[in-house]
Amino acid sequence: MSQATLAYADALRIVLAASSKAPVENVPISACIGRILAAPVISAADLPPFDNSAMDGFALRGHSIVPAGTELDIEGEQAAGDGIAQARNGAWEIMTGARLPDGLDRVIPVEQTERVSSTRVRLLANVEAGQNVRTAGSDVSFDENVLATGTMLQPQHVMLLAALGVPSVPVAERPRVAVLCTGRELVDDATQALAPGQIRNSNGPFLAARLPLAGAQVVHVETVGDDATAFEAALRRALDAGAKIIITSGAVSMGRYDFVPQALERIGAQTLFHKVAIRPGKPLLFAKLPGDVLLFGLPGNPIAVAVGLRFFVEPALRLMFGLPQETPLRVPLSKPYSKKPRLRFHLKSRLHIDTQGRLAVEVLDGQESYRIRPLSEANAWAVVPADVDALLAGALVDVHGLGHLEFPLPCEGAA
Repeated sequence: MSQATLAYADALRIVLAASSKAPVENVPISACIGRILAAPVISAADLPPFDNSAMDGFALRGHSIVPAGTELDIEGEQAAGDGIAQARNGAWEIMTGARLPDGLDRVIPVEQTERVSSTRVRLLANVEAGQNVRTAGSDVSFDENVLATGTMLQPQHVMLLAALGVPSVPVAERPRVAVLCTGRELVDDATQALAPGQIRNSNGPFLAARLPLAGAQVVHVETVGDDATAFEAALRRALDAGAKIIITSGAVSMGRYDFVPQALERIGAQTLFHKVAIRPGKPLLFAKLPGDVLLFGLPGNPIAVAVGLRFFVEPALRLMFGLPQETPLRVPLSKPYSKKPRLRFHLKSRLHIDTQGRLAVEVLDGQESYRIRPLSEANAWAVVPADVDALLAGALVDVHGLGHLEFPLPCEGAA
């Protein structure tokens, strides 16, 4: 096992090389929210499927403009849901969404007409061809590519799929992930009083909540004490649950109770790297277990866990989903920023619109890896490269959303 401290880009290359594309499964559209399309959706029909009226009124025909003052016989009535009707030369009373009788090509709103009698109508405005008509295929045409591979499906996509009569879609399988938190100081029960030296476990709930938003399926969550034997047993339970990715927090540094590297060695895992030139999260470990199970050993500090998930686990998930790797936004800093060189910094940040209406990013106070509250106030990560030590206000930095499948849309006022 190499103890060399890797640059972030080198460590990420190792993670991606060890990851593989997920299998594909078909799911009904009622269960597809948040899933990633594994193939494009091609329309098998026109939408709308027929010419229909955009409003309540009268459908009619003409060679050019039918002028105001024209009187027409009322030949029939067409309501939404009525089938094919054949028109002659008169007008048809029609409801919004109703199929146009064959031969008619325009609709005048009912408020622009007056009844001359029970069977005759007068037009109070000119009517042009195509007016107030929704033509077949004007929304989606037959054989059109309507949703691209890699789309994360949302309710608006379900609306489109349902309208097109698509019952199910091919999606990438959700990678099965287990979360193991280590530390005898951790308390999971929120109602339990803390003894001296104890803290509440925030990493486990964070990972269990964040991973589904990243597209994964959490199959096992467990907290174990500072005991290698108990940790190895927990690893076996995670594997028995079908996990293909295991994320651990804590016990990966160089202290007396940092047993994870040795435990992995005993079970035959191959540690691919241990220590990356980043902050927070420098002691991060990445290993491959028998059966090609990936293990991300994250440090125990909460923000180091958040960074490890966002910048190592989530890029691996993107590859599994068949998605390209991310291209960050380049956004100007609202204030100067300085740091120590040699480490790539991942900074809790907030995108906002400045007083001149421009997008800017603010690096929040409280960047220490134990400080959770600033993360709760953040909507983005700003990344400063390892070789940079100072940036002026207005300097461009890479900005990532809090999750790889989302990006914040700034909606607040000036900072």
